[in-house]
Amino acid sequence: MSGFASGLVGAFSEAWAEVRIHKTRVLMSLIGVAVAVAALTSVVGLGSIAEQAMIETYERQSGRPATLIVNVWGTGEVPPDALAVSAAFDTVVDRYQIEYAGAFTHSSQTVQFVDGAMPVTTMGVEVGYGTLHRVVMTNGRWFVEADEQRLAPALVVNEAFYARMGWPELSGHPTVTLLGDTKTAAVVVGVIPEKWEGEEPVMHMLNSAYLRITPPSVVAWSPPMLEAWVPTELSDELTFRIKRDIAGALGEGVNVDVSRQDYQAWGGTMDPFGPFKLIVTGVSILVLLLGALGLVNISMVTVKQRIREIGIRRSFGATAGRVFFAVMMESVVASAVAGVVGVMIAVLVIQSDLVQSWITSGFPVDLPPFPVEAAIIGIGAATLVGALAGLLPAIVAVRVKVINAIRY
Repeated sequence: MSGFASGLVGAFSEAWAEVRIHKTRVLMSLIGVAVAVAALTSVVGLGSIAEQAMIETYERQSGRPATLIVNVWGTGEVPPDALAVSAAFDTVVDRYQIEYAGAFTHSSQTVQFVDGAMPVTTMGVEVGYGTLHRVVMTNGRWFVEADEQRLAPALVVNEAFYARMGWPELSGHPTVTLLGDTKTAAVVVGVIPEKWEGEEPVMHMLNSAYLRITPPSVVAWSPPMLEAWVPTELSDELTFRIKRDIAGALGEGVNVDVSRQDYQAWGGTMDPFGPFKLIVTGVSILVLLLGALGLVNISMVTVKQRIREIGIRRSFGATAGRVFFAVMMESVVASAVAGVVGVMIAVLVIQSDLVQSWITSGFPVDLPPFPVEAAIIGIGAATLVGALAGLLPAIVAVRVKVINAIRY
C-alpha cells in the first residue's frame, strides 16, 4: 500500500515538474480551458443563486411551502364572530402542533403625519408572519413577543411611510398618531423595503393591538384570514382536517375554505435564466473541447521531444503503466490547475456587488454563498478534459520501443 502511495505521489510530482518545464506552451493551451471553466461554473452558480432569489421572492408574497390559507365568511346577514374564528383556529393549531401560524387582516388606519393626515393600508399580523413570509428589514427589527405587552402599539412600516415621517432614527423610538374614535400613539420599531417603486405607505401591527384600537363593529365585518405553515407531505390531509374542525367549531351559518397559496401549489419555480444558461453552457463545452485539442497537440509535441527520455526510463525498469500514468497526469494536473483558476474567477464574478444586484433586481434577498456543486462541476470538467487530452499521448508513449527510443 505504501509503495502504491509513493508511486502516486511520485507521478504527481513528475507531472507537475513537466508542466513547469513546458509552462509557456501549456499556459497558452490552458487559457481557453480556464475561461471555459469560469463560464461553466458561473452559469451553474448563477442559476442556483437566481433560483434561490426567486424562491424567496415567491415566499414573501405567498408564504413558504406549504402555506394553508383559511377563509371564513357568513352565509347570512350576520358576519361570523372574529374572536370565535380566531379561537377555533388557535385550537387546530394546538391540536396539530403547527409551529408557524396566525391571523392576518387587511384594513386602513388614518395616520397623522407632519404634513397632514392620510389613510394608510394596514395589516394586522402575528409575530410568526415574519418567518413565514421571509420578511427582510432595511432598518430596525420585526415584531417580537414582548411587543404584545406594549401600551403603545408597535409598527413595522415600509420605506414610503418612513419617508413621510422624515427618516427619524429608530433608536429614538419615533411615534405617529393613529386617528379614530380615540387618538393612539404608535411606535415605529422597523422598516421594510418597498415592493415596487412608488408604493404607497403601508404599516404592519400585531393583531392584538389592531383589535384593541379598532371598533368592534369594524372588526365584526372584517374577520381575519388565517394562515398556517405545515409540512408539504401533510398539506392535503391537514387541509381537510382544518376545514372540518373549524367548520365544526363555528357551527351553521358559516362557510370555511382552506387552500394552498404558496408557489409550489401553482406550478413550482421557473428559471428565468434557463435559455441563457443553455447558451453559455454550450459555448463553454465547445471552448473546453477546443482547449482539449490544444492540450493534445502540446502533449504530442512534448512526448515526441521526450522519446529518448522515455526509452531510458523504460530500460531502467519503468513499467508501461508508470509511463502511461505519468504522461496522462501531465495533462490532468495542468487542466486541474486551470480549472481551479477558472473557479476562482467565477467566484469573484458571482460574488461581485454588480452581479448580485442584477440577480436580485435591487431587492434585499438573503442570497446563499457560492454553490459548492458549481465549483465541483467546474474542476471536475477541467480534470476530465485533461484526462481525455492526455489519453492519446500516453498511448503513444507506451508504444515506443525501448531500442528505437534510445537511438532517437
